Amino acid sequence: MKLNIINKNGFETGRFLKIKNDSLKEKKNHIIYLEIKRYFSAQRQGTKKSKERSEITGSTKKIQRQKGSGNARKGNIKNPLFRSGGRIFGPKPKKFNFKLNKLFKVLAKKLLISFKIQKNKVKILEDFFLKKKKTFLIKKLITTLNLEKKKLLIIINNNKKDKNFFIASRNLKLLNVISIEELNIFYLANYDYLIFFESVFKKLFKLFNIK
Repeated sequence: MKLNIINKNGFETGRFLKIKNDSLKEKKNHIIYLEIKRYFSAQRQGTKKSKERSEITGSTKKIQRQKGSGNARKGNIKNPLFRSGGRIFGPKPKKFNFKLNKLFKVLAKKLLISFKIQKNKVKILEDFFLKKKKTFLIKKLITTLNLEKKKLLIIINNNKKDKNFFIASRNLKLLNVISIEELNIFYLANYDYLIFFESVFKKLFKLFNIK
């Protein structure tokens, strides 16, 4: 399979990246599910906490005698049955995240991007730098690609020279620009189209046997 390389004006350069079709035939959706589940579990804070009767501030004096009152026996005012008493079996701080092998994380990203490639939702940009922090340059590129009303994710190198590209794209609602180090399974699944710089795609997908 061939992925055409696009220049900064949004037109094809005539060059392409070749991907072996064998790398696109794998179907292991459960790995993608596990990695997405792991990602969202790791976002949970797990800081909910309620006080038990031993943690409530109050008197420990026995309210009434044990027998003879005709009422149920009672302890002190920190009893969970009373208002402002301790809570029975309340939430406690805990960690929700779980571990997945590094190989699974890499494979999940690879499978998800290969799915997007099959659906023609991956674009490759040749490497270039913006000399000016102008949003209209990014908007012009998106318009040429006919992707104005699509959620777009652009993955760039983490270089100082790419800073202008990042700043110029901040005002566009449906566009997000991240570095290759920030790429995760949520970003890959959440956006309609993925746009890689050529050097980023080669760096990320040696697994795809790019020629």
